[in-house]
Amino acid sequence: MSQKLRYKNYLLWFAQEHVNFRVAPFWVVQLDSEDDARKIASRSILVRYVIELWAFSTDLSGLNVQLQTQEVELVSTHMSSTFKIIVETFGKHFTQKEKIDKIEITDGQRNLMKELSLKQRKFIGNTSMDPQLSVIMVNQTKAKEGDIILDPFVGTGSVLISAAKFGAYTLGADIDYQTLHARTRPSRITQKVREKDESVAANMKQYGIQDRYLDVIVSDFTKSAWRPCFQIDAIVTDPPYGIRESVEKIGTTKDSVSISEEQADSHIPSKVDYALPHLFKDLLNFAAAHLKMDGRVVFWFPIFRKTFTSEQLPVHPCLELVANSEQVLSSHSSRLLLTYEKTKEVEVRFLISTFFCSFYQLTSTRILNHIFLFFFHIQSQPDDPPCVIGEDNFRELFFNEREEKRKVRRARKCEERARMKREWEKRVMASVSSEDSAS
Repeated sequence: MSQKLRYKNYLLWFAQEHVNFRVAPFWVVQLDSEDDARKIASRSILVRYVIELWAFSTDLSGLNVQLQTQEVELVSTHMSSTFKIIVETFGKHFTQKEKIDKIEITDGQRNLMKELSLKQRKFIGNTSMDPQLSVIMVNQTKAKEGDIILDPFVGTGSVLISAAKFGAYTLGADIDYQTLHARTRPSRITQKVREKDESVAANMKQYGIQDRYLDVIVSDFTKSAWRPCFQIDAIVTDPPYGIRESVEKIGTTKDSVSISEEQADSHIPSKVDYALPHLFKDLLNFAAAHLKMDGRVVFWFPIFRKTFTSEQLPVHPCLELVANSEQVLSSHSSRLLLTYEKTKEVEVRFLISTFFCSFYQLTSTRILNHIFLFFFHIQSQPDDPPCVIGEDNFRELFFNEREEKRKVRRARKCEERARMKREWEKRVMASVSSEDSAS
């Protein structure tokens, strides 16, 4: 009896050749050890291979039950070694994809990197977001079917494409008229002029998600075009840092500017610098005012690695920082993908916004104008929620560091040229000395 307990089941799988010279294609035998299995296989030319049989069944559920009831000792000997799963068939052929489908539960969305590749995209710019990072940004917002997502610095709309892919309705805004209307120089080296139909809408149509595209508008973020009662599910954006794209807002350094009615339609307002701390302050205040409760705002925040501290991160009383991921750009610069979640309303502004929207349909134009002015008067008071931002020195530090490195490289090249010149002079002197000695 004790001898039988030591037996193990082995499966002999025979080749589908010369079937009259063998038994059934699968033959289960009980052997004392693997050595016995090797002895059998060493003399058989029709055996494909011999394997230790742990379980067998006519359906997957029965097979799983048998595997789960196996003795621990059976599996423990293989815990410290690598393994792989091989799917074999008899009387039927499985493609490699079908085999993988039986092994893996599901695939990730790695295919989106190729599907949304900038190389095949119709409309791109100098700072179009990488498709992989765009999907990561949208995932941080917890975007779902039917959400409304806004990108207030939309550019060519790369991030909105990923949002629309996940079923969200997309809105965008940008101060750059030329970019939104595809009138800037092409970003592709081989492209001399832009095509007439290049636009954010054309990109959406290219990927078959035009039904998720609401619109993009030319708008200055500091002069909000949205009603106070306007609410959205998420904000996701990559604001300009002043490195590859300028950071600007509508303004002028002149004391007074007057424009005639004839010039008004074609007039493009002048712009002034928009300091990064003010930009991020406005972004967080906008998010606190227009996000739904538990809505998220996701954006990139540039940092200078040598001087950065966590105290420089934006802070807002109505928003909670829930994620902070760093992408290293160079030896001295990085950018952080910051995710904030709305935890409470901006009480005063929210109440006034609700009041304003309630009266929008009930009041005359005259009364409405008074309410409108009253709202913006209170909104501009210094009692707005505090918003703490780091120092406005990223752009300065970035270019200073780059200039310092350029100077170091120039000095190193000068030293290298001087060294090579000294070596050349030594070789020339040695050659002249040898010629004099010979003469």
